[in-house]
Amino acid sequence: MSADRQHNRPGSLAPLPRLCYAALHVVVRGGYSEVDHSLEHPGSPQEIEHWIDWKATAGLRRFVDSLGFGVAEAMDTAQRFEIGWPSARRLIELCSSLELRNGFVAGAGSDQLDAVGSRTELIDAVAEQAEFIDGLGGVPVLLPMPHLSTNGASEKEYVDVYSAIIDQLEGPLFLHWLGEMFHPAMRGYFPGNSLERILARHADKVRGVKLSLLDEEFEVRLRRRVAMRGQIVLTGDDVHFARLLEGRPPARGSRLPATLELKGRRVRLGDYSHALLGAFDAVAEPAAAALRALGDGDVVRYRELMGPAEELARFIFQPPTRRYKAGLAYVSWLRGLQDNPMLVNREDLARDEAYYRGVASLARRAGALSDD
Repeated sequence: MSADRQHNRPGSLAPLPRLCYAALHVVVRGGYSEVDHSLEHPGSPQEIEHWIDWKATAGLRRFVDSLGFGVAEAMDTAQRFEIGWPSARRLIELCSSLELRNGFVAGAGSDQLDAVGSRTELIDAVAEQAEFIDGLGGVPVLLPMPHLSTNGASEKEYVDVYSAIIDQLEGPLFLHWLGEMFHPAMRGYFPGNSLERILARHADKVRGVKLSLLDEEFEVRLRRRVAMRGQIVLTGDDVHFARLLEGRPPARGSRLPATLELKGRRVRLGDYSHALLGAFDAVAEPAAAALRALGDGDVVRYRELMGPAEELARFIFQPPTRRYKAGLAYVSWLRGLQDNPMLVNREDLARDEAYYRGVASLARRAGALSDD
């Protein structure tokens, strides 16, 4: 076992220097290979729920928690748009029951509805899910609402809908901006200045935003603006996260609040991003070691460890980006955390053999597979 791994055994780990959540996939049982589900002919949420391997899914969450990451539950990485609310609700309940040391956040949407008939229905549905998450000890992340983007809602309508949801909640909570590379229906989301208007109006409840746009410079500019109100960006940028988490020296004369409070945890603020990343599903071990090196002030070691981890993530998230879950499940299988690399609706078949060979090679180089 390497010195880094020996030093970082669960039970003796220092806290990570950034607020970091790993967005995790769900594991399916081996018999799913005989089920006639595919991306072209997806199974119903009720059929899919039957095939989820709940024990292995729970084990994956315990594993990343043991390394110091919080869990981001029932997000896009868990194929939220495919599994539906009953499975998502069960995942959130499961996550809460694990009593994770590093806590959890979870996605709040409107998928308990068969269809959104009105803005009022949308508002009440999202608020209902957020209250459910908060009641189980998690922090709600308000998922993007395709109803708004597909119906061409205006900047004012975005502000009004989000405000009506947030007004029903106690907080804390996060917003989520998902780019169209992850979900085509997200084109044109948060038009104009709607995001920052919402963040500014509800700074007492909204602790920040999870940003999944793969636009490093925009994220840096945004995090500097929101930091003045004591809010943070949770990077969802799975291909630029190394520099975003490392951060930059504070600007001369800048006076940021020192910390923000999140369910009893004090989170230090600075000119850096925190994280809510699907990539952490695959690179949890090397990323945890890198972040602890950063916390110790060893930037050189941080870059040595995080560089190969980011290289693996870039490969996993190559276009078509939304098929990234295939790489995550494959690494988890290679790591021995599940007994097959399948995904819901066999999304794993959307990647070819060369992709999987590349994932395996880069995962070994990054130190993501074993204690060897």
